[in-house]
Amino acid sequence: MSDESQSSPNTPKPARTAAVIPAAGRGVRLGPGAPKALRTLGGTPMLIHAVRAMAASRAVSLVVVVAPADGAAEVKSLLADHSLPERTDFLVVPGGDTRQESVRAGIDALPPEITTVLVHDAARPLVPVDTVDAVVETVQSGAPAVVPALPLADTVKEVEPAVERGAPEPVVATPARARLRAVQTPQGFDRDVLVRAHDTVELNGEGATDDAGMVEQLGLPVVVVPGHEEAFKVTRPLDLVLAEAVLARRRKNDGF
Repeated sequence: MSDESQSSPNTPKPARTAAVIPAAGRGVRLGPGAPKALRTLGGTPMLIHAVRAMAASRAVSLVVVVAPADGAAEVKSLLADHSLPERTDFLVVPGGDTRQESVRAGIDALPPEITTVLVHDAARPLVPVDTVDAVVETVQSGAPAVVPALPLADTVKEVEPAVERGAPEPVVATPARARLRAVQTPQGFDRDVLVRAHDTVELNGEGATDDAGMVEQLGLPVVVVPGHEEAFKVTRPLDLVLAEAVLARRRKNDGF
């Protein structure tokens, strides 16, 4: 019997969460070959690791993978070929030409009962379930938008960008490191807030550079919860080496 059939008309419906994973990019910084999300990590495509990371949270009832427009069938086959939690539903939809178009395609595919939406990078395959749960719980406690993040270990300099690549760049300012955070994913949102952000704000390199930044542009609060050092983004070949080491340690210590 479903939850709806057990509830009276005046009983609030339980919050339901879905994760959207945009995986339509090629990841040129990892070099030529397969799209980044399809590169293997421990013999398994990174995308599968990312999907499993979202599905590991019992709060997540649906994972929507946004595939390259010409690769949706391949991604569907990929999901079918790997073991995934039976309690979670999975859906593959074609993406657009930009990340924002792809995320919006994932949002548009969500059923109406979904109230909380996670947006997760396919290139962050090793995010721990505790981080996912913390994001979901904070959204469902009333925050419109939530991001996991870590304090910075390095001093950061604001510079005047050089016109020619490799030329010296004058330092403009040194932001206070204690106030800075390195943002990770999954980012979590109240569904209505995320839809409104995509309806009214353009994702670009000057203003909003992620979905949380789009919510900031609406004037709504975004809060930070602790991220995790293993939720790093696999962007360059050295990141892939590190991810392999993390995965090997997990398999040895935890049977992951």
